[in-house]
Amino acid sequence: MLAGVELGGTKCICILGTGPDDIQAQVEIPTTTPAETLSAVAATLAGWDFAALGLGSFGPLDLDPASASFGSIVSTPKPGWNGTDITHLAAGRPFMVDTDVNGAALAEGRWGAAQGLTSWAYVTVGTGIGVGSIVSGMPVRGLGHSEAGHMRVPRAAGDDFAGNCPFHRDCLEGLANGPAIEARTGQRGRDVSADDPQWSFVAHALAAMCHNLALTSLPQRILIGGGVAMGQPQLMPLIRDGLTASLAAYGAAATIASMDDYVAHPALGDRAGPLGTIALADMALAASRR
Repeated sequence: MLAGVELGGTKCICILGTGPDDIQAQVEIPTTTPAETLSAVAATLAGWDFAALGLGSFGPLDLDPASASFGSIVSTPKPGWNGTDITHLAAGRPFMVDTDVNGAALAEGRWGAAQGLTSWAYVTVGTGIGVGSIVSGMPVRGLGHSEAGHMRVPRAAGDDFAGNCPFHRDCLEGLANGPAIEARTGQRGRDVSADDPQWSFVAHALAAMCHNLALTSLPQRILIGGGVAMGQPQLMPLIRDGLTASLAAYGAAATIASMDDYVAHPALGDRAGPLGTIALADMALAASRR
Protein backbone atom coordinates (compact mmCIF):
# COMPACT_ATOMS: atom_id res chain seq x y z
CA MET A 1 0.00 0.00 0.00
CA LEU A 2 0.97 3.58 -0.66
CA ALA A 3 -0.30 6.67 1.18
CA GLY A 4 -0.63 10.26 0.11
CA VAL A 5 -1.47 13.62 1.60
CA GLU A 6 -2.76 16.46 -0.55
CA LEU A 7 -2.54 19.62 1.53
CA GLY A 8 -4.73 22.39 0.16
CA GLY A 9 -5.62 25.84 1.34
CA THR A 10 -9.03 24.84 2.67
CA LYS A 11 -8.88 21.06 3.03
CA CYS A 12 -6.42 18.21 3.26
CA ILE A 13 -7.04 14.79 1.69
CA CYS A 14 -5.34 11.66 3.01
CA ILE A 15 -5.49 8.67 0.68
CA LEU A 16 -4.43 5.02 0.86
CA GLY A 17 -4.12 2.76 -2.18
CA THR A 18 -2.10 2.04 -5.30
CA GLY A 19 -4.03 3.84 -8.05
CA PRO A 20 -7.46 4.95 -9.29
CA ASP A 21 -8.81 1.39 -9.29
CA ASP A 22 -7.47 0.55 -5.85
CA ILE A 23 -8.34 3.16 -3.22
CA GLN A 24 -8.61 1.56 0.21
CA ALA A 25 -9.36 4.68 2.24
CA GLN A 26 -9.76 8.44 1.83
CA VAL A 27 -10.16 10.98 4.63
CA GLU A 28 -10.80 14.72 4.33
CA ILE A 29 -9.49 17.07 7.03
CA PRO A 30 -10.09 20.86 7.18
CA THR A 31 -6.98 23.00 6.78
CA THR A 32 -6.85 25.23 9.85
CA THR A 33 -3.65 25.86 11.83
CA PRO A 34 -0.51 23.84 11.09
CA ALA A 35 -0.54 22.17 14.50
CA GLU A 36 -4.20 21.18 14.35
CA THR A 37 -4.20 20.11 10.71
CA LEU A 38 -0.96 18.14 10.69
CA SER A 39 -1.80 16.43 14.00
CA ALA A 40 -5.04 15.17 12.47
CA VAL A 41 -3.20 14.03 9.35
CA ALA A 42 -0.56 12.22 11.42
CA ALA A 43 -3.27 10.47 13.43
CA THR A 44 -4.93 9.28 10.22
CA LEU A 45 -1.66 7.99 8.77
CA ALA A 46 -0.83 6.22 12.05
CA GLY A 47 -3.83 3.96 11.52
CA TRP A 48 -2.69 2.83 8.07
CA ASP A 49 -0.09 0.29 6.97
CA PHE A 50 1.83 1.65 3.99
CA ALA A 51 5.31 1.47 2.47
CA ALA A 52 5.87 5.05 1.26
CA LEU A 53 4.26 8.48 1.44
CA GLY A 54 3.60 11.11 -1.21
CA LEU A 55 3.13 14.73 -0.13
CA GLY A 56 1.52 17.25 -2.47
CA SER A 57 1.07 20.69 -0.96
CA PHE A 58 0.18 24.27 -1.66
CA GLY A 59 3.28 26.41 -1.70
CA PRO A 60 5.64 27.87 -2.32
CA LEU A 61 7.74 24.92 -1.10
CA ASP A 62 11.46 24.51 -0.48
CA LEU A 63 12.29 21.49 -2.64
CA ASP A 64 16.09 21.72 -2.47
CA PRO A 65 17.27 18.52 -0.71
CA ALA A 66 20.41 20.34 0.42
CA SER A 67 18.44 23.08 2.16
CA ALA A 68 17.91 23.14 5.92
CA SER A 69 14.24 23.89 5.26
CA PHE A 70 13.71 21.17 2.65
CA GLY A 71 10.07 20.08 2.56
CA SER A 72 8.80 23.22 4.26
CA ILE A 73 6.16 25.69 3.11
CA VAL A 74 7.96 29.00 2.59
CA SER A 75 7.00 32.58 1.73
CA THR A 76 3.33 31.67 1.73
CA PRO A 77 0.59 34.27 2.13
CA LYS A 78 -1.46 31.72 4.10
CA PRO A 79 -1.43 32.98 7.71
CA GLY A 80 0.51 30.86 10.17
CA TRP A 81 1.92 28.38 7.66
CA ASN A 82 5.19 30.03 6.70
CA GLY A 83 8.11 27.77 7.62
CA THR A 84 5.92 24.72 8.31
CA ASP A 85 7.71 21.42 7.71
CA ILE A 86 5.52 18.62 6.34
CA THR A 87 8.12 15.90 5.82
CA HIS A 88 7.83 14.64 9.40
CA LEU A 89 4.54 13.05 8.39
CA ALA A 90 6.53 10.26 6.70
CA ALA A 91 7.67 9.05 10.14
CA GLY A 92 10.82 7.42 8.78
CA ARG A 93 9.28 5.90 5.65
CA PRO A 94 10.39 6.75 2.11
CA PHE A 95 8.65 9.90 0.94
CA MET A 96 8.52 12.39 -1.91
CA VAL A 97 7.26 15.95 -1.60
CA ASP A 98 6.17 18.28 -4.39
CA THR A 99 3.60 20.92 -5.19
CA ASP A 100 0.00 19.77 -5.38
CA VAL A 101 -0.19 20.78 -9.03
CA ASN A 102 2.95 18.83 -9.95
CA GLY A 103 1.45 15.80 -8.23
CA ALA A 104 -1.76 16.21 -10.22
CA ALA A 105 0.27 16.50 -13.41
CA LEU A 106 2.09 13.24 -12.62
CA ALA A 107 -1.26 11.53 -12.01
CA GLU A 108 -2.52 12.63 -15.42
CA GLY A 109 0.63 11.14 -16.93
CA ARG A 110 0.12 7.77 -15.23
CA TRP A 111 -3.63 7.36 -15.42
CA GLY A 112 -5.14 10.31 -17.27
CA ALA A 113 -5.01 12.47 -20.37
CA ALA A 114 -1.20 12.62 -20.62
CA GLN A 115 -0.58 8.87 -20.80
CA GLY A 116 2.09 7.96 -23.35
CA LEU A 117 3.63 11.45 -23.39
CA THR A 118 7.08 12.43 -22.12
CA SER A 119 6.41 16.14 -21.55
CA TRP A 120 3.15 17.89 -20.70
CA ALA A 121 1.65 20.68 -18.61
CA TYR A 122 -1.22 20.55 -16.15
CA VAL A 123 -2.94 23.86 -15.42
CA THR A 124 -5.57 24.49 -12.76
CA VAL A 125 -7.57 27.72 -12.96
CA GLY A 126 -9.55 28.44 -9.82
CA THR A 127 -8.90 30.54 -6.73
CA GLY A 128 -5.30 30.62 -7.98
CA ILE A 129 -3.60 29.45 -11.15
CA GLY A 130 -1.15 26.60 -10.77
CA VAL A 131 0.94 25.00 -13.50
CA GLY A 132 2.67 21.65 -13.24
CA SER A 133 5.26 21.33 -16.00
CA ILE A 134 6.57 17.81 -16.64
CA VAL A 135 9.63 17.44 -18.87
CA SER A 136 11.03 14.00 -19.71
CA GLY A 137 8.66 12.50 -17.14
CA MET A 138 9.79 14.67 -14.21
CA PRO A 139 8.63 18.01 -12.77
CA VAL A 140 10.71 21.00 -13.81
CA ARG A 141 13.33 21.97 -11.22
CA GLY A 142 15.95 24.70 -11.03
CA LEU A 143 15.92 27.87 -8.96
CA GLY A 144 12.86 26.38 -7.28
CA HIS A 145 9.66 24.82 -8.54
CA SER A 146 7.59 26.27 -11.35
CA GLU A 147 5.38 29.24 -10.49
CA ALA A 148 4.06 29.77 -14.01
CA GLY A 149 0.76 31.07 -12.67
CA HIS A 150 2.64 34.27 -11.90
CA MET A 151 4.22 34.74 -15.32
CA ARG A 152 3.77 38.08 -17.03
CA VAL A 153 1.53 37.96 -20.09
CA PRO A 154 0.62 40.66 -22.62
CA ARG A 155 -2.72 42.30 -22.09
CA ALA A 156 -5.50 42.10 -24.63
CA ALA A 157 -6.32 45.37 -26.36
CA GLY A 158 -8.88 47.24 -24.30
CA ASP A 159 -8.27 45.32 -21.06
CA ASP A 160 -7.89 48.01 -18.41
CA PHE A 161 -8.32 45.77 -15.34
CA ALA A 162 -5.49 46.55 -12.90
CA GLY A 163 -5.07 42.94 -11.74
CA ASN A 164 -5.41 41.66 -8.19
CA CYS A 165 -2.31 39.58 -7.44
CA PRO A 166 -0.90 40.88 -4.13
CA PHE A 167 2.63 40.33 -5.41
CA HIS A 168 2.54 41.27 -9.12
CA ARG A 169 -0.86 42.90 -9.74
CA ASP A 170 -1.39 41.99 -13.40
CA CYS A 171 0.47 38.70 -13.75
CA LEU A 172 -1.49 35.75 -15.21
CA GLU A 173 -3.09 34.88 -11.87
CA GLY A 174 -3.93 38.51 -11.20
CA LEU A 175 -5.74 38.74 -14.53
CA ALA A 176 -7.49 35.39 -14.88
CA ASN A 177 -8.06 33.53 -11.60
CA GLY A 178 -11.44 33.26 -9.87
CA PRO A 179 -11.04 36.34 -7.64
CA ALA A 180 -9.85 38.36 -10.65
CA ILE A 181 -12.97 37.39 -12.59
CA GLU A 182 -15.12 38.40 -9.63
CA ALA A 183 -13.29 41.72 -9.36
CA ARG A 184 -13.71 42.29 -13.10
CA THR A 185 -17.43 41.57 -13.18
CA GLY A 186 -18.75 42.02 -9.65
CA GLN A 187 -20.06 38.44 -9.76
CA ARG A 188 -18.82 34.97 -8.87
CA GLY A 189 -17.42 33.32 -11.97
CA ARG A 190 -20.16 30.72 -12.10
CA ASP A 191 -22.76 33.50 -12.26
CA VAL A 192 -21.13 35.46 -15.10
CA SER A 193 -22.93 34.95 -18.42
CA ALA A 194 -21.03 33.06 -21.13
CA ASP A 195 -21.22 36.06 -23.48
CA ASP A 196 -19.78 38.57 -21.01
CA PRO A 197 -16.92 40.41 -22.79
CA GLN A 198 -14.62 39.89 -19.78
CA TRP A 199 -14.24 36.22 -20.74
CA SER A 200 -12.33 37.24 -23.86
CA PHE A 201 -9.76 39.02 -21.66
CA VAL A 202 -9.45 35.98 -19.39
CA ALA A 203 -9.04 33.66 -22.38
CA HIS A 204 -6.44 35.98 -23.92
CA ALA A 205 -4.32 35.78 -20.76
CA LEU A 206 -4.61 31.97 -20.61
CA ALA A 207 -3.77 31.66 -24.32
CA ALA A 208 -0.66 33.77 -23.70
CA MET A 209 0.33 31.38 -20.90
CA CYS A 210 -0.06 28.46 -23.30
CA HIS A 211 2.07 30.30 -25.88
CA ASN A 212 4.86 30.76 -23.34
CA LEU A 213 4.68 27.13 -22.21
CA ALA A 214 4.65 25.82 -25.78
CA LEU A 215 7.87 27.67 -26.58
CA THR A 216 9.73 27.04 -23.29
CA SER A 217 8.92 23.77 -21.49
CA LEU A 218 7.67 22.30 -24.82
CA PRO A 219 4.68 20.27 -23.60
CA GLN A 220 3.22 17.73 -25.99
CA ARG A 221 -0.18 18.53 -24.46
CA ILE A 222 -1.53 21.24 -22.17
CA LEU A 223 -4.30 20.13 -19.82
CA ILE A 224 -6.44 22.92 -18.36
CA GLY A 225 -8.73 22.16 -15.42
CA GLY A 226 -9.91 23.77 -12.19
CA GLY A 227 -13.26 25.25 -11.27
CA VAL A 228 -13.08 28.21 -13.65
CA ALA A 229 -11.90 26.26 -16.71
CA MET A 230 -14.24 23.31 -16.17
CA GLY A 231 -17.24 25.45 -15.30
CA GLN A 232 -17.06 27.77 -18.32
CA PRO A 233 -17.15 25.70 -21.54
CA GLN A 234 -16.87 28.80 -23.72
CA LEU A 235 -13.30 29.38 -22.50
CA MET A 236 -11.53 26.46 -24.20
CA PRO A 237 -12.47 27.42 -27.79
CA LEU A 238 -11.39 31.00 -27.06
CA ILE A 239 -8.06 29.81 -25.62
CA ARG A 240 -7.41 27.47 -28.56
CA ASP A 241 -8.20 30.16 -31.13
CA GLY A 242 -6.05 32.67 -29.29
CA LEU A 243 -3.14 30.24 -29.07
CA THR A 244 -3.37 29.34 -32.76
CA ALA A 245 -3.21 32.99 -33.73
CA SER A 246 -0.44 33.77 -31.24
CA LEU A 247 1.88 30.90 -32.20
CA ALA A 248 1.39 31.55 -35.93
CA ALA A 249 2.71 28.03 -36.68
CA TYR A 250 6.18 29.08 -35.53
CA GLY A 251 8.90 26.48 -34.88
CA ALA A 252 7.72 23.27 -33.23
CA ALA A 253 4.22 24.72 -33.02
CA ALA A 254 3.87 23.94 -36.71
CA THR A 255 3.74 20.23 -35.77
CA ILE A 256 0.56 20.61 -33.67
CA ALA A 257 -1.93 18.55 -35.66
CA SER A 258 -5.06 19.39 -33.67
CA MET A 259 -5.43 22.28 -31.26
CA ASP A 260 -8.41 20.45 -29.70
CA ASP A 261 -6.03 17.65 -28.71
CA TYR A 262 -3.17 19.95 -27.78
CA VAL A 263 -5.18 22.08 -25.33
CA ALA A 264 -7.58 19.73 -23.55
CA HIS A 265 -9.26 19.08 -20.23
CA PRO A 266 -7.70 16.67 -17.68
CA ALA A 267 -9.20 13.18 -17.52
CA LEU A 268 -9.06 12.63 -13.75
CA GLY A 269 -11.06 15.66 -12.64
CA ASP A 270 -10.87 16.38 -8.92
CA ARG A 271 -9.18 12.99 -8.36
CA ALA A 272 -5.96 14.21 -9.97
CA GLY A 273 -4.61 15.86 -6.80
CA PRO A 274 -5.10 12.95 -4.40
CA LEU A 275 -3.95 10.42 -7.01
CA GLY A 276 -0.91 12.60 -7.62
CA THR A 277 0.24 11.92 -4.06
CA ILE A 278 -0.02 8.17 -4.73
CA ALA A 279 2.15 8.69 -7.82
CA LEU A 280 4.69 10.57 -5.67
CA ALA A 281 4.66 7.78 -3.08
CA ASP A 282 5.32 5.19 -5.78
CA MET A 283 8.27 7.24 -7.05
CA ALA A 284 9.62 7.48 -3.50
CA LEU A 285 9.34 3.73 -3.02
CA ALA A 286 11.09 3.04 -6.33
CA ALA A 287 13.91 5.44 -5.42
CA SER A 288 14.36 3.76 -2.04
CA ARG A 289 14.95 0.41 -3.72
CA ARG A 290 17.68 1.56 -6.06
